[in-house]
Formats: sequence, structure tokens, C-alpha cells
Amino acid sequence: MASFQKYQTKDGIKWLYKYYSVVDPLTGKKKQSTKRGFNTKKEAQLDAAKTEQEIASGTFITEDRSVTFNEVYKLWYETAEASYKPSTRKAVISKFNKRILPYFCNMKLKDINRLYCQDVINKLSQEIKSVSDIKMYMNQVFEFAITNELISSNPIKGIKIPKKSSDHLADEAEDDSFNFWEKSDIKTFLDYVQANCSMRDYLMFHLMIYTGARKGEILALTWDDVDFNTKTLQLNKTLFHANGEFMSLTSKTKASRRVISLDTTSINLLKKYSLELKKQQLQRVRPSEATTILSREDGTPLRLAYPNDKLAEVLRSLNIKPINVHGLRHTHASLLFEAGATIKEVQERLGHSDMNMTMNIYTHVTKAVKEKTADKFEKFMEL
Repeated sequence: MASFQKYQTKDGIKWLYKYYSVVDPLTGKKKQSTKRGFNTKKEAQLDAAKTEQEIASGTFITEDRSVTFNEVYKLWYETAEASYKPSTRKAVISKFNKRILPYFCNMKLKDINRLYCQDVINKLSQEIKSVSDIKMYMNQVFEFAITNELISSNPIKGIKIPKKSSDHLADEAEDDSFNFWEKSDIKTFLDYVQANCSMRDYLMFHLMIYTGARKGEILALTWDDVDFNTKTLQLNKTLFHANGEFMSLTSKTKASRRVISLDTTSINLLKKYSLELKKQQLQRVRPSEATTILSREDGTPLRLAYPNDKLAEVLRSLNIKPINVHGLRHTHASLLFEAGATIKEVQERLGHSDMNMTMNIYTHVTKAVKEKTADKFEKFMEL
């Protein structure tokens, strides 16, 4: 039952009423709310009757006047956290802390409107390459607030992500077409690594180039993943690091969980490295129990950034086209296409769940080959 009360304002006597609405999701208790500003008690009674009828029928929406975006975000995350893998949790928290909360943290839900959200999206689109995932997470928080009857509409709905001017200029768009090596580059690179780096590092780069596996997959490999009899390699997990601890996470998609064939050179290199590790263990006073094939001296896995750092270090000493670690995976794909593999075969070997990803690499490789045609012709004419 509502209770009624009159109060004094600068414009004269006004009436208010207090009522208990729905359970507050932030406290778990039934919340008391107040509506004020009525000129007469009769007006207040009529509005109270309508409110109580809506509460009883389950159609009542209370737009809380004090709850903040941050409070709702925390409750939303507690609810959604269990459905995320540890790597996804880390990414979600990072996106909120770096991109969303600086704009919304202590704002009251009632003060967040569509115009403000559009302004935020516009600003973020200038700061980062893609804001679609940012918009998605904002939408989930607002939808959560609607479900829990904190607001009646979603201010992010209908917001447009602005296009960058570069989106209209195909020639100036970021081009990944040349992020791979020719066979001569691979030989130069691997010869240098073999002569100047550890056997572990040589094996690491060799596997990346000869299998096309992602760096997280390579760093998570254990000896159980290698079948020397069938010459196959099982790729079903990826290395993840959080809160000072390493862990192997199951690959996200079914396509990523795969078994690929290994060439004789790779198998022999793995056998040689296994024997080398056993010799090192015998020479140590305190043998370390490594959990992964590629590990540090104390047995812990290599840092996820290690391949990037090592590749950059080696490239500073070589006169070959610079590429990034992902380019090694791209290199493997390009060589498969050059060797006559079908798009489907490359898709399965690389663990792409979407053939468009494979087609994208194929398009890049084809484009690069076409652009070399003129150079080949020019060199031929110089002879």
C-alpha cells in the first residue's frame, strides 16, 4: 500500500507518495521508491493506483534515479563471467576499463541518452580500429538493465558506427598482402636462426613455418601432442597467461581442434630436440619438469610475446623483407597454395572455422603474385 504525504515547496504545497516496487537486483531487497510533484492528494492517489496495478501485473518499469552504469556493469559481469573462457574474461575487463568505463563509470543510468552514446562511439572510432565489440558489450549491459527493470529503453540501440575516410579509399586501406616470405627468404631466415640461436628457438620458428599453427598453439604443445609413428601433430589448445600463471586453454572452435600431418624434416627435428632435452636434464643438478615442448630453463612455458621479440631481434640482422609472427602462418598458407593445395585443404590445416578467412589469404597471395608479373617481365627484357 502506498503512503501519502504533503510537503512544502517554493511554489506551494505538493503531494508525494511512497511505494514498494520490484526487488532491487543490486541489493536483493524490495526497494522503496517515491514519486512527488502532485498538486493534490487525489492526483497522487490516482497515480499510485496505476503504479500498484502495473506492479501487480508485472508491467511496471522503474527507472532508478540513482543507480550508476558501473554498478550495473559489475552485476552484469558477475552474471556473464562464468560463460567466458579466462582469455575472454581478461579481454572483456580490459575493454571496459580502457574504453567504456572512462566514459560511463559513475554516470547514472537515467542520464545516459542516445546522443551521448553516439558521441562516445564517434570518439572511440577515432581512437581504435574497430568499435563493434565495444558497442556490443555496452548493449549487453543496457539490455541487462532493462531486463532487471532499471531502465525502460536501451540508449545504444540505433547508434551508428561512423566510417573512416580510409574505408572509402581502397588503395590506402591497410594491406596485409605482402606479410609472407618467399622460399628464399625462409631459407635465409632459418639458416641464420640455426647458426645463431638456440635449438629451441630454431624448432619454434621451424614449426610455425612448416605447420602454419598459431603461436599460442605452438607454445602450448606437449610431447603427448606428437605422434612419431603416424607423423602427426595434435593442435587442440592454446597458451594463455594471466595473474602470473600459465595455462593451456582448449581451442575455441571445433575447426581449431585438429590433427595435422608433419613432414619428415619436422619429425626428425622434434626427435633431435627430444634427445637434446634429455641430455640437458641429465647434466642438471636439479632437473626441471617442463610442461611444454618449448619452455624456459626452469621448465615454465615461453612468454606469449617471446616469438615476436625474437623474430624482431633476428630480422634486425638480416636483409630480408620484415614480417610479423602472424606472417609466418601466412607464409605457410601461401606455400600450400603454391604447392597446389585446395582452399578446403588449407582451411582445415590452418584451423579456420570460416572459409572467408582462408579466401582472404588466397586473395592476398594471388594479388602479390600478380603484382610481381610486371617485375618478372622487366627482368626478362633486360637479359
